[in-house]
Amino acid sequence: MAVTGLFVALVALGVVPVIATGSPWALVVWLVVVAVLTGLDVALAGSPRQLTLRRRLPGAIRLGETAEARLTIVNDGRRTIRGVVRDAWQPSAGAWPTRRALALPPGGATTNTTTLTPFRRGVRSADAVTVRTIGPLRLAGRQATHALPGAVTVLPRFSSRKHLPSRLARLRELDGRTSVMIRGQGTEFDSLREYVRGDDVRSIDWRATARRDEAVVRTWRPERDRRVVVVVDSGRTSAARIDDEPRLDTAFESALLLAALASQAGDRVDVVVVDSRVRARVQGTSGPALLSSMVDAMAPLDPELVETDWAAVPGVVRSVTTRRALVVLATTVDSPGASRALLAAVPQLARRHLVVVASVTDPTLEALSVERSSRDAVYRAASAERARLDAARVRAALVQSGAEVVTGAPADLPPALADRYLALKAAGRL
Repeated sequence: MAVTGLFVALVALGVVPVIATGSPWALVVWLVVVAVLTGLDVALAGSPRQLTLRRRLPGAIRLGETAEARLTIVNDGRRTIRGVVRDAWQPSAGAWPTRRALALPPGGATTNTTTLTPFRRGVRSADAVTVRTIGPLRLAGRQATHALPGAVTVLPRFSSRKHLPSRLARLRELDGRTSVMIRGQGTEFDSLREYVRGDDVRSIDWRATARRDEAVVRTWRPERDRRVVVVVDSGRTSAARIDDEPRLDTAFESALLLAALASQAGDRVDVVVVDSRVRARVQGTSGPALLSSMVDAMAPLDPELVETDWAAVPGVVRSVTTRRALVVLATTVDSPGASRALLAAVPQLARRHLVVVASVTDPTLEALSVERSSRDAVYRAASAERARLDAARVRAALVQSGAEVVTGAPADLPPALADRYLALKAAGRL
């Protein structure tokens, strides 16, 4: 049974006959009357258990986008249902509204539409629907909870896809497919053309020049069908939020943009998400299905509060490919103590592969390091500067171990990693 505010007010009015008559029996009589009215109201209220409920949910939506979830309610009873229905979505699903007034005649049906604007990636679920019916006197009613599980998969945002057209244009220039016709670099021979001022003399084909009356240079196109292995760290450091976004989500953004670009370049992309174990793999997929497979694999993953087993990462990469590859480690370059295992694993990978470490940086550290307005600000500045120096030491150690390091704020890291890939492609290092 559920009571309303009117019931509470009616009970409180029992003080009036007590004051008027001066007898405590007046209160007893009043409470008996209220109890009888309440019981009658509950008996006349429609039964919430005689409702049939069905959900219709969107299959998947991207983080930050909006979708509609529909809840259909059918009254199978003989009485009119009046009350409130509450759809219990997780708070991170961003459901609105969660409560609606309900008025259904016998045999009637209605459909409630709930707007979902999730602010967390993953599986956002609703477990039950609670219906509270109110009697005709508005004093009390009945309440029942219907188990009606439902879930919506929230995919990674991939807002960095806005950088893809400009990077694809640069890739086409490297491949020599645009009207610019600049000379690409690499190891795959493309064609011969006349020498023009500014060309590298090392590209002159002396045999072809000897057969002609003018100097001829070789043109090259960037290599295709190379291997790109992206290793995403989902350990405890990936749970930290920077600019209100977990580091893991920034790593996913970077991996998606790089995969979209590399697949267009004709390279094969494999993705592995690891912490103390392998959490997800995307292998053997190419073309349009690559990004779809990646977002499906990434969507349900959350950071694990464990240390990442970097000692196992070289073996994981070997299980993906035995060929020389570009290995991208999307992780956190932090203090030397926290990065000790990473520093031990990078030389093993660098002996066989080209290694790039991509790490998101906190832009507030730079702002804190220059603030000197108060004593507390000075202490914060010292701490921020210490953190920046520690990160710089780790970056220097990674470079000394044979890796390249790409850093940036959450909005800057994905395009910066894509630019580094294009630079390596243009330099013929892949």
